[in-house]
Amino acid sequence: MSTSSSADYGWAAGWFTGKSVLVTGGTSGIGAAISRAFAGAGAKVVSAGAFLGEIEAERDAPGFDGRELVVLDVRDQAAIAALIGRLGALDILVNCAGIIRRGDEHDPEVFEQVVDINLNGTMRMCAAARPLLAASGAGSIVNLASMLSIFGGGLVPGYSASKGGIAQLTKSLAIAYAADTIRVNAVAPGWIATPLTGALREDPARSQAILSRTPLNRWGQPEDVAGAALFLCSPAARFITGAVLPVDGGYSVA
Repeated sequence: MSTSSSADYGWAAGWFTGKSVLVTGGTSGIGAAISRAFAGAGAKVVSAGAFLGEIEAERDAPGFDGRELVVLDVRDQAAIAALIGRLGALDILVNCAGIIRRGDEHDPEVFEQVVDINLNGTMRMCAAARPLLAASGAGSIVNLASMLSIFGGGLVPGYSASKGGIAQLTKSLAIAYAADTIRVNAVAPGWIATPLTGALREDPARSQAILSRTPLNRWGQPEDVAGAALFLCSPAARFITGAVLPVDGGYSVA
């Protein structure tokens, strides 16, 4: 797969043409790449972002594909219900909304905020979307886990706890939602080149430490994660549920 932002997802068009997809955190970073991938494969995509500025930047980006962009705070149950209620139909939900507050998450209030958005927000979305996904007859959910679902992070206890929770939530909902023919999986990105990791990539020593442990010896691209998300939602993965798929260039096994 191409690692450029113009990756071609035509290979998946037969799977997703006409499908309805909702991506939270879908206006920046990995979420934006996943949104573009589904749109490029023919799906009707709604990308939700937390901030109007992010939405405007995405809409103004070169080659914007005309997706519907909406503001959504995944802590707001009423706003979630309103968005889901007006969709009418939904085949796929991708939960990418999340925050990280390096160094500040030892403050219990900051810890609570991070967990509320990353973990509780994912559960709110899954619960709200469940009826529409069930009605589709072959619904699919992909949650955004992390390599910190496996490892600890001394500067990010809230983020690490939330991503560990995402892994277990994914497995639990896979069991609970199976009777509704909804598959629930997660992707667990490693070191991906997004604005969130910009400072690390610009620090030669820290970047080299990461690359030296990564068998594929490069930073991942958001499109690498997007391809995995498309696969997990596709008929090719029709017997896969409860999986947490690492997309980390081998970092977690090195």
